[in-house]
Amino acid sequence: MRKNTRRYYKSKLTKAKHYVSNVFIAFGSNKGDRINYLREAVLGISHNPKITLLKTSSVYETKPFGDVNQPNFLNAVIKVKTSYLLTEMIDYLKNLEVELGRKESAKWGPREIDLDLLFFHDVIFENVKVKVPHYGIQDRDFVLTPLNEIAADFFHPKKKKKIQDICSDNI
Repeated sequence: MRKNTRRYYKSKLTKAKHYVSNVFIAFGSNKGDRINYLREAVLGISHNPKITLLKTSSVYETKPFGDVNQPNFLNAVIKVKTSYLLTEMIDYLKNLEVELGRKESAKWGPREIDLDLLFFHDVIFENVKVKVPHYGIQDRDFVLTPLNEIAADFFHPKKKKKIQDICSDNI
């Protein structure tokens, strides 16, 4: 019994100190002050004590995906490390969207801010709320271009290819 108690205690400490690197988050905005929404999202993430900002891509202006009858988007990608579990990270990002002023909208419709968890290291995960890696990365230049800028050698765990190779395949 004593061994089990010790093991539990040790595993709780290990989890508390564990950071997951190679976490990539995509940002998008096409409503209101687009650049400010992106800036505020990066600031919100960088001020979170459970997240460390590692790299930031350039900001790209892109045409909308899906419903094309709307303003262009500004898009970027960041790389972070975090002590959040995957589901905690997803919940944090969705709460941050609301905190920054995101309103409910039609799928692929205009939005103040959109934060998508692209990768959580090499984890492949799916539930009713989310898929990680994010679905359709390979088909979305507005994600691939900034992602390739900061993580060309990152290996897509599902496609079994580096990001730069996925970009080359799309030319």
